[in-house]
Amino acid sequence: MPDYDSTRFSPPAPVATVTLRNPESGMSVEVTMLLDTGADVTLLPQGVAEKLGLSYSANSYELISFEDHSSLAHAARAEMVFTGLTFRGQFLLVERDWGIIGRNVLNVVSLTYNGPKLTWVRS
Repeated sequence: MPDYDSTRFSPPAPVATVTLRNPESGMSVEVTMLLDTGADVTLLPQGVAEKLGLSYSANSYELISFEDHSSLAHAARAEMVFTGLTFRGQFLLVERDWGIIGRNVLNVVSLTYNGPKLTWVRS
């Protein structure tokens, strides 16, 4: 997987392949996630959550995009392995085939982005 994805995003955007895991069953799957420093929270693909059989919260949360579009999202308990670190907790779900790693995770790691070379590294 490239460090930047030019197929889904124009201009190319930084992505990572992470492992998502059901903490109850241990079942896991790899998924592509956009590294988005503008996102407050991390969003997982709903289809992957269903595939893993993740437990959903009865609560829904309102998401508002930069374009001021509003949508509702449920939360699911999961484990996400990113850059060798495991993040456990509730993650919101979105109807996409890729997820978004937001600042609630990115603020824990130090990353260096090299846009001209379309690469990023954990520093």
